[in-house]
Amino acid sequence: MDTTRAGELSYRDATEADVEELVPLIESAYRGDSSRTGWTTEADLLEGQRTDPEGVRQVIAAPGSRLLTVERDGRIVACCQLEHRGHAAYFGMFAVRPELQGGGLGKEIISAAERSAREAWGVTEMHMTVISVRDELIAWYERRGYRRTGKMTPFPYGDERFGIPQRADLAFELLVKELAQ
Repeated sequence: MDTTRAGELSYRDATEADVEELVPLIESAYRGDSSRTGWTTEADLLEGQRTDPEGVRQVIAAPGSRLLTVERDGRIVACCQLEHRGHAAYFGMFAVRPELQGGGLGKEIISAAERSAREAWGVTEMHMTVISVRDELIAWYERRGYRRTGKMTPFPYGDERFGIPQRADLAFELLVKELAQ
């Protein structure tokens, strides 16, 4: 374990031993009634699962991919995926415990993730995809320096591994941020 002061965040790469704790964390930030405690919920847009143990294991094991695990006082409080893609890093699977959302934790974690990707891979951009109708979430990312590109990817309707859509107009929009060197 790390030696940070009480309440400080510590960062490390997830391992197989973390999967059992990470899956419910990710689910709680996006789906179901527990996600409504925070502001990042997708519960009105999608039902069903956000991920499963196999999906988390794939992120952990994939070459050029990391699942950054964030702990406070020995407890996992957040995570995010970083994947090296040439000159850019992809940022995804970002989850903060719903009861801790809205207090600046997400802002601190995304900054640390950007620094980590820049230092580890020398990337000049961070990319992410966000469901295009998530206006409040997109505005939050824009305040962090991300810009909308207008580049859309269709939502994988019919593939319940990604959830059960509750509306017919879902698509992912690419957001991009230039990373200072």
